[in-house]
Order: sequence, then C-alpha cells, then structure tokens
Amino acid sequence: MIDATLLGVMDKFGSEDKCREYLETLRWPEGVTCPRCKSKSVSQIVKRSQYDCNDCRYQFSVKAGTIFNDSHLPLTKWFLVTYLICESRKGMSANQIKRMIGGSYKTSWYLCHRIRAAMKEVEKPMLTGTVEIDETYVGGRRRGCGPGPANSGNKEIVIGIRQRGGDLRFIRANNLKAETLYQMIHDNVSEEVEVLVTDEYRTYKHAMGSTFKDKHQTVNHKKGEYVRGDVYTNTVESAFSLLKRGIMGTWHRVSVKHLPAYLDEMTFRFNRRKSPYLFQDTLRHMVTASVLTFETLTSEKASAA
Repeated sequence: MIDATLLGVMDKFGSEDKCREYLETLRWPEGVTCPRCKSKSVSQIVKRSQYDCNDCRYQFSVKAGTIFNDSHLPLTKWFLVTYLICESRKGMSANQIKRMIGGSYKTSWYLCHRIRAAMKEVEKPMLTGTVEIDETYVGGRRRGCGPGPANSGNKEIVIGIRQRGGDLRFIRANNLKAETLYQMIHDNVSEEVEVLVTDEYRTYKHAMGSTFKDKHQTVNHKKGEYVRGDVYTNTVESAFSLLKRGIMGTWHRVSVKHLPAYLDEMTFRFNRRKSPYLFQDTLRHMVTASVLTFETLTSEKASAA
C-alpha cells in the first residue's frame, strides 16, 4: 500500500524508473504483454525504456495506447499532478498546476483533462437502497430572475442521483423532460431500490414509470418542507454544494463541452473519498483508459444526456 501523503508519494516515485516500474506493475500484473498482438514473448530495450515484441516486432513502452501516450512530460510530474487532483476535494485548476510544475498553461490544461478522462467510470453499479434525485444549474442566470427550471437562463442542467451510504452520479442533461429523467433513472437505479426521494417538481412523478411510482416519495421545498422523517434530498444537495464550490472556487469557469469531464472527476473522487487506494486506483485507470489526443479534446463536439 502506498503512503498516501505528498511526501510519501514523492519519496516512492521520485524518479522516472520508479514511476515506470509501478505503471508496468499496474498495467501488466502477470508480466509484460504486447498491446498489439497480446504476446508475452517480448524483449526489453533497456536504453529506450521500451519493449520489442518477438512475434509481431511491435516496439512499445508502458505508456503506449494509454492516457500517457505520446507525452513528453516526465512521469514524476504526471504522478505529482495525479496525486494533487486526487487529494483536492474541490479539484485543481490548470493555472494552479502550471504554477506548481512550470511549463505552459496549455500543457497543464491538457494534462488535467487527460487525468479526468481516466476518471470516467466504465462500470457503474446500479444504485439501490434509498436513492435521492435532484437537479441543479451551473452557469449564467437571466438578470432579475430567481432560481428554478423556468428561469434557468444560460445555465446548464446537472442531475444528481445519490444512494445514501453509496455512490453518486452527476449527469449533464439537455432538459428536464419526463423522458429524459426516465432514461437517467432507469439507467442508474436498480428496480430493487427501496425508496426514491425527489422534491415536488412535477416531472419527477411522470419520470418514475410503473417500475418506481410506488417507491417515489417527495418533499415540498416550496412549502418549506425539507425533511419528513427519512424523506429528504439533503444528501444529494450536499454533493451539489461541493460541485459548485469546485466550479466557482477552483475552476471558476467550466465550458459546456467539458462539463461532463468535470462531473466525472467529481464523482470519481467523491465515490472513493474514504478509500486509501484512491491514488492507486486513478493510476490503474490511467494505464487502461484509451488515448485522448489534443485534437479530440479540442473538437467542437459536446455531449449531454
């Protein structure tokens, strides 16, 4: 187990060789394997810190085909920034990373986004037990208007789904239509759920469908009701509070296109907040995640549910 302190990480991974050896252990726990033909018959090219496949003659390093692909940044800096992002509950801005490791803002921005890309959950267990669902808005607001769906202005919609004592989901949505919410609920909540709690927003009732309608409970915030026994949405609202502190206090501005990446980072870190293996899990994701090129990252495409 890694000493999960800054000094512990710097001591254990203070050289390129130590970082590379650890990544190889994470990527190939049963021995080095050619990423192209999956052969285990490989030879080491010591001077270049690479391997040569004896079957297909492909030359590769532990970084090939991963988030680290084609990066000229020292692995020691990769490890340091990964640790800082893991241990910062509200995230780290690219400007702050730039000040800490040097180099250009572009390099730090690209580095942070590649780490975020590795934090995207591939396998998401269905939520069960007591699950809270709520919506929030990030971005601008029409001048003179209060909060709420009708007055969202230029805000982006984020749906929060949180299992009490369990995982959290943040999902960017294009709208709050019943069919949109229905799909999100059925994609993330188990049919065995005990209770689904929302506020009084009427669309939630229509989004439950026959599967969840008898398990749906609401609190009426408009009438000043926030808790009725075990019926409340305070748990998911506390997660929203952390998200907004990250957006307003750390990143300051998040584009529509990249909002899902920041949501992935927040939920990945939040769901592992009590785990002593957060840093290790993140590195493992980084050597198994797909390559993210700068061209792909800066393309015009944006995604939402």
